[in-house]
Amino acid sequence: MRESILTIPINEVFEPRRGCPVCALRNTIEEHISEYIMGAAMMEPDVRIETNALGFCRTHYEMLLKQNNRLSLALMLNTHLAELRAQVFEKKELPFKKTSVVKKSSEMERSCFVCEKVGWGVDHTLETLFKMFRTDEEFRSLYSSQEYVCLPHFNLLMSKAPDFLKKDDLKEFEKATSALAGGYLKSLNEDVQEFCDSFDYRNAKKLHSEDMEHVRSSIERAIEFLTSRKA
Repeated sequence: MRESILTIPINEVFEPRRGCPVCALRNTIEEHISEYIMGAAMMEPDVRIETNALGFCRTHYEMLLKQNNRLSLALMLNTHLAELRAQVFEKKELPFKKTSVVKKSSEMERSCFVCEKVGWGVDHTLETLFKMFRTDEEFRSLYSSQEYVCLPHFNLLMSKAPDFLKKDDLKEFEKATSALAGGYLKSLNEDVQEFCDSFDYRNAKKLHSEDMEHVRSSIERAIEFLTSRKA
């Protein structure tokens, strides 16, 4: 497939063949959105209406904090807190359990502006990914040669594939994706087992040898595989 504005971002995260490519894709979209809302967009009325209502999840609060623009974050927090007060705690509807107030509070607790935008971006990018897998043999080979696919993105890919791939293409995609996740899971499980075994007195100092880095890093890699986030 000839490269285009749609295919270039996908090739950029797949060509290194390092880690989960969908994680890399998600991270790229996530960074762009975070930079966008902490910049001029923070003062755009439409954006502020959404951030006031949705707020952010813990992961994205931490990401925004790392941008070292505390004033921008404080301004968004200030109006989000005001929205929470107005929608929940200043409502004259008691007792809470018999009204929609707790439901509204729960919705605001679970919502995140960045998660919504990232989800939309990933979903639309995956549409191009499935098209590339269906029509481009070179990309199909590139996809199958990845290091691994993490568990959350294995679930995402497998759930969406039937909407875009049919018959033989779907079968090959499912086989390749299962091999990427399952093969890595097997080796990861073996590494974690070896890490546990290294604490047996019979394996004293084995963990510290130069060729055991894959075992020493197995706990962090297992968490990343299971959650799609680095520990």
